Amino acid sequence: MINSIQPQEEQANLHIVQNMDVNNLPELMQSVLSLAHTPAEKDMLLMSALTACSGVLPNLYFKYGIGAKRYYPNLQLFIVGSAACGKGIANLALELVKPIHEKMSLIIPGDATYPAFYQTLAKQKGRGYIHESEGSVITDIWRSSTANYNTALRKAAEHETISRARCKEASVIENPQLSMVLTGTFSQYHALVPSIENGYFSRLLTLIVDEHQAFNSQYVQPSENSGDVIKAAAEQLYHLYEKLLFSKPGEFCLTPDQRTRLGHHLETAYPTLIRMLGEDFHSVVLRMAVHIERMAMILSALRSSSISPESHSGSSSTSPLRSVSSESLVCSDLDYATAELIGNKLILHMAQAYQLVKGTEKIEAPKVKPLDQKAILLSLLPDVFESKTLVAEAQSQGISRATVLRWNDEWQNHGFIQKIKYGVYKKIA
Repeated sequence: MINSIQPQEEQANLHIVQNMDVNNLPELMQSVLSLAHTPAEKDMLLMSALTACSGVLPNLYFKYGIGAKRYYPNLQLFIVGSAACGKGIANLALELVKPIHEKMSLIIPGDATYPAFYQTLAKQKGRGYIHESEGSVITDIWRSSTANYNTALRKAAEHETISRARCKEASVIENPQLSMVLTGTFSQYHALVPSIENGYFSRLLTLIVDEHQAFNSQYVQPSENSGDVIKAAAEQLYHLYEKLLFSKPGEFCLTPDQRTRLGHHLETAYPTLIRMLGEDFHSVVLRMAVHIERMAMILSALRSSSISPESHSGSSSTSPLRSVSSESLVCSDLDYATAELIGNKLILHMAQAYQLVKGTEKIEAPKVKPLDQKAILLSLLPDVFESKTLVAEAQSQGISRATVLRWNDEWQNHGFIQKIKYGVYKKIA
């Protein structure tokens, strides 16, 4: 087993957008991502935009689990990073939903006491979107009732009833559908998620940004068309929102093959990671299945907003979004693969957050040590494997062919594997 720390250059494998074909994303997401420049910016903008969109897709759900419980698109995200890492780009996601908020109240201020937050959410019938780019706002105002917020957000993530006995105007919020984007430092993240045992940890998607924003004149002189890009994307999102709002509830479905692949993937790809970090991390892997299906649903809905009636009337095997009926949507393989790739990367980000929370009782953030993906990948391979098996497994985790072949040479040089014949290798115990 390889015990060395992952080299700095391999940290790029934790990036999301850098490891996907952006052309496979819905047009709305492609246009929004055109405003980002660095890999970190693209990841932050992708996840914040997906999360913002998750709050404005009414009447869409999927069924999951033994009890066929209904889940809705809503995601909750915390972007963790130091000052000057460029987290402000996530604010563009807020601009996407502002036109909808102006017509129908949606946004809930993070700078609010818990009673005010609860009353606003109740008034909006359990639907809302929180967006705060200054984690200190959340930390300071929520300090006196962190437990209440934590419980409410955890229940909202599962669409479970939220109640408050001391609130006179409303005591029960049934079936909450709340989306949230927060950005801040680790200390602010830690205030909301103080322990691994807290059930909110596995329900809150975490994106860790461990780099500083380089100075560039483009930040002094922003792109002239950035406002036009966001305005056009927001208008497209608004039309989709209206369409869904006045439609009957529609069930989103993975195909049988996709559902089998999802279960098999999570069961076989991450046992080693769970053993490395501890059984508490098992809940993160299990709940990632729900997050992946939510993201697939969001991508499919966004793609449908740019499909013309002519293109949609074609063969169901070629249409990006296949409509089974007026009340049912079936995920395309393209959107499922994209959602799975994002989920794979987010599991690694959440593993970093897991190490931070588990390993410190302090408010200051320790240094983030990258996971040794080489060790994880090698442990997942059979005792005797072919090069094509190695490349396929690596690419399923977002690792490039060139990188994994270089790793293969390093494994040979260090005596971890032995070449049997051309293209066939054996692991050395």
